[in-house]
Amino acid sequence: MWYLLLCLPVWADAASMYGEILSPNYPQVYPNDVQESWEIQVPPGYGIHLYFTHLDLEPSQNCEYDSVKILSGVHVEGVLCGRKKPRAPGSPIVEEFRVPYNVLTMTFQSDFSNEEHFTGFAAYYVAVDLDECTDFVEEPCSHHCNNYIGGYFCTCPPDYFLYEDKKTCGVNCSGNVFTEPSGEITSPNYPNQYPENSKCDYRVILRPGYFVTLTIHSGDFDVEPADSKGHCHDSLTLVSGEQHFGPYCGSKFPGPPEIKTRNNILNIIFQTDHRVQHKGWKIRYRGDPITCRQSVISNSVLEPKKEKYVLRDNVKVTCVEGYEIVRERDTIRFFYSSCQENGEWTNSHLSCVPVNCGEPVPIDNGQAIYISELHEPLYKAVFRYVCDAPYYTLKNESEVVYQCSASGQWVNEKMGTKLPKCVPVCGVPSKRIQETAKIFGGTPAAKGNFPWQVYFANPRGGGVLISERWVMTAAHVVEEFDRPNMYAGVINVAGESFLREGTQLIPEASFIHPGWKNQPPETRTDFDNDIALLKLREPVKMGPNISPLCLPGKSPEYELQEGTLGYIAGWGQREKGRLPIWLWKAQIPVVNMDQCRSVKPEGSADSSAYLFTDNMICAGGGKDSCRGDSGGAYAIPDPLYDNRYYVAGLISWGPRCGTFGLYTKVVRYLDWITETMSKHEDPETWQD
Repeated sequence: MWYLLLCLPVWADAASMYGEILSPNYPQVYPNDVQESWEIQVPPGYGIHLYFTHLDLEPSQNCEYDSVKILSGVHVEGVLCGRKKPRAPGSPIVEEFRVPYNVLTMTFQSDFSNEEHFTGFAAYYVAVDLDECTDFVEEPCSHHCNNYIGGYFCTCPPDYFLYEDKKTCGVNCSGNVFTEPSGEITSPNYPNQYPENSKCDYRVILRPGYFVTLTIHSGDFDVEPADSKGHCHDSLTLVSGEQHFGPYCGSKFPGPPEIKTRNNILNIIFQTDHRVQHKGWKIRYRGDPITCRQSVISNSVLEPKKEKYVLRDNVKVTCVEGYEIVRERDTIRFFYSSCQENGEWTNSHLSCVPVNCGEPVPIDNGQAIYISELHEPLYKAVFRYVCDAPYYTLKNESEVVYQCSASGQWVNEKMGTKLPKCVPVCGVPSKRIQETAKIFGGTPAAKGNFPWQVYFANPRGGGVLISERWVMTAAHVVEEFDRPNMYAGVINVAGESFLREGTQLIPEASFIHPGWKNQPPETRTDFDNDIALLKLREPVKMGPNISPLCLPGKSPEYELQEGTLGYIAGWGQREKGRLPIWLWKAQIPVVNMDQCRSVKPEGSADSSAYLFTDNMICAGGGKDSCRGDSGGAYAIPDPLYDNRYYVAGLISWGPRCGTFGLYTKVVRYLDWITETMSKHEDPETWQD
C-alpha cells in the first residue's frame, strides 16, 4: 500500500483522496531564504493521514532555522527539522500525523544558509475514513451514532423522532388539543423522567365564553432548576392571547397556585435540553364562564340580584324610579338581557334616561318658572306658576309648586296634576280714590280709580266687572237690551274716544234674576231683585285700567252698618239734566231705609207707592247717583282685606236725584250669582 502511493505523484492543489508534497528542488539541496505553504484538503467526512518518507533539514533548537510546520486551523499539530530515519523496520515512514479533519496546512521555511547541503523532505497524504461516533470529544448524535465510510448518521430510540438538524432526537409531544370543559395535562412520561431535547406544545381550546383557569400544585412540579444566572434550561411556559406566564422551572412550582386567563385558548409549551431530566409536571385546568358587569346600563336594577353574572345568565333590567327607556314610538321601564360570550350584555345599547314630563302646560295670564337647578322638564325638576302681577293672582293659593314625577306628569302635593288658575286681582284700584263731592254735581274720576267700571253706551247705564267673563248690572238696564254695547277701561265717552282707549265687551248671554218683575218703565214702582248678569264672549285682559270688583262674603262682617262709606261712579245725569262725558265719582254713606222712604219722588205725591225691601240698601244724602248711573257699583272697602273694595250694591233707583238712592244689596244674591256662573261656565274660570 505505501509503495503504491509513493509511485503516484499527485500535487495537493485541490480536494482529493491522496497527494504528494515535496520541498523545493527535492531531492536536490533546497534553497536558502525560502518560505512556502501547501493546503491539504480531502473530501468532507474524511480525516487526513500525513506521513513523511524523507526528512533532511538543518537541525536547530526548537527548529528555529529551517522547519516544516503542520497546522490544523490555528492549532499546531507539529514542527519538524533535522534528519529522520524510518520509525519501524521495513517501513519508509520517518514521521506521520493523523487528524480527524479534512483540511491541513503545511509551511516550509529556510534561513540564509544551507552549508551542509540538506535535501529537504518528501511527504504524502491520504484520505482515511473517520469514525465520527468515537473520534470526537463530543458525540455528534444526541442518542445513537452510526458510522460509514465517509460519514455517519444519527438514529433515535422508539417513540422519538429526529429533528431537522439530523443529530438531535426528541419526543413528538406537540399537537395535542384539549377541548373538554376540564381535565388534566401532564408532561411526557410523568411522573417518570421527561424526555430530553423536546419541545411539547399542548393546546386547550374551550367553547367561546369560557376562560381557561389552571391549577398547579407545588408537589406536581419538578423541572430542572435554573442555573446560577437564573436561566431555565428546561422550562414550562403558558401563553393565552397577550398573556404570558413563565417560563417556570425548579423543584417546586414558582408561580401562583391558580392562574386565570382572559381567553378560551391556552398554549402550554414545555422545552427540555439534552442534559438533566426530572419528573415534570401535572396541570389541572377548567373552563370558567365569562362574567358580565354588575349592571347592564346606568340607572337600572337587575333581577335576580347576584354577586356575579356569568355566561347565559338572563336578567330583567328595570330603570330606577324616575327613569325610562325611550324608543322611537313609545317608552318602556324594563327589558330583558343575556350575558354573552364576549362578556357584554345584550341590549346594552339601550339607556335609562330621566323621565321627561314635557314643558309645563302654560296657563292663562301666568307663566312657569323653574326653581330647581335642573331647568329641563326631567325627573325631579321643580317649577312654580307665577301669575302676571299685579293684575292676576293664583286662585285660593299663595304658591303652587309642581315636580316632575316618575309617572311622567307634573304633580303638585295638594292639587295633583290639576292646574291652578290665575284670576284677576279684584277690588284694587291702580290709582287711589279720593273723593268728597257728589256725582250729582261731583268731580271727575281719574283713570285707574274704578277699573271695574263698565260703560253702557246703549242703553245708557253702567255695570261692574266681577270676573274675566262676567259683568253685573241692574236688571232694569238690560230688560229690553240683552246685548248692550259695553266698554271697559274708559273714563271719557265723548265722541268715539272710548272706542280707541277702551276695550269693547261683547256679551254672549244675559241672565236677569228670576225674581225681577216685568213692568212698564214709565210706571214701575217695584225694583226688587234689580240685578242681572252678562256673560262675555271672550275673557277680558286685565291691566291698570281694567280689573274686577270683589264680591261680598257671607260672613257677618259684610252686613252693612249705617254710616259705612262707599264709592259710586257713573256717567249719569248731573245738575240741570246734563249727561257728562267724563266718569264722575262720589263717596256716600249707608243710611237708614227711612231716609229713602221720606223723600218725595219726582212727579208723585209720596213714596208709599214704591216697594222698599231688605234686598235694598239706602245710601246718600246730598250726594247721590242719578239717571244714567244705573247698574254701577256701590263699592265699599273690604272689612277683611286691606286696600281693596267689594261690590256691596248696584245702583238701582232713587226717589229724586241729589237726595238718597236705593242700591240692590248684592250679598242677598250670592247664591244666585255663583249658581248662574257655574252653570254656564266652568266654576274654576270665575273668581270667588
